[in-house]
Amino acid sequence: MTRDQVQAAIGHDRVSEWITVTQAMIHAFAEATGDRQFIHVDPVRAAQTPFGGTIAHGFLTLSLLPQLMERTPDLPMPDGVTMGVNYGGNRVRFLSPVPSGSRIRAHSTLTAFEQKHAGQFQSTSTVTIEIEGHEKPAMVAEWITQFFTQPAS
Repeated sequence: MTRDQVQAAIGHDRVSEWITVTQAMIHAFAEATGDRQFIHVDPVRAAQTPFGGTIAHGFLTLSLLPQLMERTPDLPMPDGVTMGVNYGGNRVRFLSPVPSGSRIRAHSTLTAFEQKHAGQFQSTSTVTIEIEGHEKPAMVAEWITQFFTQPAS
């Protein structure tokens, strides 16, 4: 997309494909982070909680943003991108737990797009993570990404 086309995409919602949050993903995240709280890794004990079973870590849900963005058709970004990097977030809220085995998808709305330097752009999006079959979303975040393009010669 040209810079003007990306600017024109501000305010338009894009929806990713669904991904399934498996128990294997939850276990791998627990091992990688050291967060082995029973509500994530012990199905028997977790079944006795109000969650009724194991749930994904909130930060696992957050860490799935790049994968979900990759699976979002027509995600607005400038032509000639050679690299995209997560730049951070202004706010993140975990609103509802993601039960193991659930399918989630992202609703992403571009809210700002600016050129930082020659060949470097920054986009800000509001991203809501939906859990299939649940009324309340799992997470809402204001997410910032930077894209790098080949600078014009």
